[in-house]
Amino acid sequence: MTAWRWLRRQPLLYLWLPVVAWMVLIFYLSAQPDLPTPAIDWLDLVISSTAHLFLFGVLALLWARALGQQRFAWPVALAVVLLYALSDEFHQAFVPGRHPDPWDLACDALGAVLGLGVWIWLQRR
Repeated sequence: MTAWRWLRRQPLLYLWLPVVAWMVLIFYLSAQPDLPTPAIDWLDLVISSTAHLFLFGVLALLWARALGQQRFAWPVALAVVLLYALSDEFHQAFVPGRHPDPWDLACDALGAVLGLGVWIWLQRR
């Protein structure tokens, strides 16, 4: 039996390990007091916003994948990701050099919606 087959037979690992690992990555990045940023303000905003869109879009996609075909999978995935985004901004209030930002929260929410849109699109193909 190959490692891939074994992994697919372990739903807790196959479905939920990517979700937990991605959430840990977001938490780790959020806990960094001084992430490198470009000196140009507008470029920093574009890079930061894009990063938030990507990170939370992938998280929403992973949650939808893990929840599968359950009746309320997409709304639950969206709600959980939005709560995690809110907790991420709250967490940043306690990290030196970081602060909560409503713009980041808006980018997180948009990323989650886009990620779920990609998941829905993939499911219908």
